[in-house]
Amino acid sequence: MGGFGRSDDLQGAGFAGTNLRGARFVGADLSGVVMRGVQVEGLEIDAPWLFEGDGGLHVNGVDVRPFVEAELNRRFPGRSEQRAKDPEGLRAAWEVLQETWAATIERVAGMPEGTVDVQVAGEWSFAETLRHLVLATDAWLGRSVLELEQPFHPLGLGSGDEDDLDPSIFATTKPSYAEVLEARASRVALVRDFLATVTPEELAEPRKNPWAPQYPESTLQCIHVILEEEWEHHRYAVRDLDALA
Repeated sequence: MGGFGRSDDLQGAGFAGTNLRGARFVGADLSGVVMRGVQVEGLEIDAPWLFEGDGGLHVNGVDVRPFVEAELNRRFPGRSEQRAKDPEGLRAAWEVLQETWAATIERVAGMPEGTVDVQVAGEWSFAETLRHLVLATDAWLGRSVLELEQPFHPLGLGSGDEDDLDPSIFATTKPSYAEVLEARASRVALVRDFLATVTPEELAEPRKNPWAPQYPESTLQCIHVILEEEWEHHRYAVRDLDALA
């Protein structure tokens, strides 16, 4: 079966009586897609941007996004605090988030050797997920908020869309899990130390989006992105660990 990539434009295409069983859509724009009389047994949608925009996600006429959001908050206590707006709330949100991650790291430690490097369905392994969070912190705190000249840790892992990054900054060999945990701990501490002293006035200060400098962000928005990245990738990690278990 053939595949479609970035160079293929199927915008406005029609599929009538088409067999799409087992099809996989990754990084695809499905905004405004309409499905009528479709078979959806086993259909799975996983998108961190599910709750953005005003279009909604309607199933049989019902916008299901509020129900999904409420259920995720129930499953992951503390997740609902990721949009805190004041320093005290952000500190509390970061603390409960790291308690959650600590429990998950402890869970991994009790799983078979090599679990941290196993990929499920081509997704990042647990170790790679932690490396990506290192890069996310470096981009949104180190680069945007702190405006460091070279904020990136060599063990950080990007998605491949960060066109302006010098590849020579990053490690070319696979690091040990112990090295990944050390890098991760340093970035967790960086966020914690920043939040320990940040003021409401500093949260309101303008900053540049690390990947699109032409778009302004506030310091608060940058911190919110870090919190969202942390919670979404934790959800992915737990999902894959459950599959491995």
